[in-house]
Order: sequence, then structure tokens, then C-alpha cells
Amino acid sequence: MRQLTLLVSFLLVFSLGLTQSSTRAPKAGKWIELFNGKDLKNWAVKITGHPLNDNFGNTFRVEDGKMVVRYDQYKSFDEQYGHIFYKKPFSAYLLVVEYRFVGEQVKGGPGWAIRNSGAMLHGQAPETMGLKQDFPISMEMQLLGGDGTHERHTANLCTPGTNVVLNGKLFTPHCIDSNSKTYAGDQWVHAEALVLGDSLVKHIVEGDTVLTYSKPQIGGGNVIHYDPAVKKEGQLLSSGYISLQSESHPVEFRKVSLFDLSPYMHKPKQLTAILHQLQTRK
Repeated sequence: MRQLTLLVSFLLVFSLGLTQSSTRAPKAGKWIELFNGKDLKNWAVKITGHPLNDNFGNTFRVEDGKMVVRYDQYKSFDEQYGHIFYKKPFSAYLLVVEYRFVGEQVKGGPGWAIRNSGAMLHGQAPETMGLKQDFPISMEMQLLGGDGTHERHTANLCTPGTNVVLNGKLFTPHCIDSNSKTYAGDQWVHAEALVLGDSLVKHIVEGDTVLTYSKPQIGGGNVIHYDPAVKKEGQLLSSGYISLQSESHPVEFRKVSLFDLSPYMHKPKQLTAILHQLQTRK
């Protein structure tokens, strides 16, 4: 969803309420269930300090039809940040996750990581990460759970090794809050990321758009021990890998699915119609 000049202007029209009657709607494509509810087939694990596909401590596993992050085999977290990557990259898509936080944070986890996870968008390939690299170069749709006391928005943006354009200006700080509600306790939360190549990204929670930005690109800091050849400053990110985090608090995902929009990227009228169908789906 990202042919910059054309698509941004066209999506502005869409966001103002363009209806399906304005064009003949194409038949909707199929959803891809990235997580099959049975096993971790088609996923690769990278945990800081461990080689690719060393699922240290059985951190990522499947329980009762859910992909879960557990730390019962850890003595201490020790900054062993983990990510589980889907097997192939995508460029334009709607990603849907349903998640919840459970239990207590593992010993040694940082204070900021309580009830904290994320979906990494347009990330580098897992095999290009350094052994001790903490986060993939990517944009993070940060998923936060309420602590029962403070306001904690979810579907925020954090930018390990990236920058974006926000409100027409290059945004270089590491994180910015969305305008979502706070979701406390162990309730399930439905979050979506609408990603259109290197043009537009929207974070959506329970049907409400809570954050919008554009022109994702490599740059800035907040990532360590990376391969300099991968971190090409200023390069726009038109595609990349999706991964889910382990950041020291147990989290569960009961749904991880994706609608591939890349076939419509050069067909604005069809893209408009498909987006309308997705927006109005039950």
C-alpha cells in the first residue's frame, strides 16, 4: 500500500469515508494464518546471545492453541530479548494480532518491560542479525498492558534502528504513544497494523485508528551489535519481516493473521475497494 504520492493522497480520500459504491469491488483475497494454532512451523527464533533457531528455555511455544512466551526455564532474564519471525517478508498488508498478558515478569526483566511486547514490522531478515543484537532493525507496534494504576496506551510506536515521518516531520525519538485506551488485566486485545510499503502505516486497536505515520526508513539508534552493512542510513523500508517479541513478561497470542495487499498496490481503485471491505468486515 505504498506508492507514495499517489497512494497517500488516495488514502486520505479513503479515510474520509469513500464507500464501496464508488468502484466495483474485486473479490477479496484470502487471509493467511501466520500462526496455525498447532505448532511453530514457518517461524524462526532469534534470542539475544543465542544463534538463530536456538529457542533458549523453550521461550516460544504452543499451549492450548495459542502461541505463548514463557520464562519458567529462565533463572534470570539477563537481557535475552527474543523475536520469533515469520518465514517470509511482506510489503503491503493488514496484520491482525490478538494478545493478552498473563502472570508475572521474570526475574531480572527491566522495569519498562512489565506487560510489554510488540509486533515488529518491516524488520530485517533474522539471519542478518548479530549474535548479540537486541532488536531487529524495524518499526515496532508496541503492545502494552495496563498495570492497574497508570494509563498505558497500546499499539504505540518504537523505532529500533529506524525513523519515520510523523505529522509531516522526520521523527527521530525512540517511542511515541498512541491515543488508545488502557487495557488492564488478562483481557484479550485485538490490534492491527495496516502497512503500505514505504508510504503509510496505521496502528488500529479494537477498530479505532490510534496512530498514523509514513515513510519508514533506516536510521537512528536504539539497537546494538548489528551488522553495519545492514543498517543503511536513510534507506526507505518498503518490505520486511514480521516478528513477535519476548521482553521478559509472559504474553499469549491466540491469533496472528495477515491479508496480503501487495496484488493491489498498482491498482488504486481495487485497493480502495479491498480496504473498504476490510474496514467493514465483521
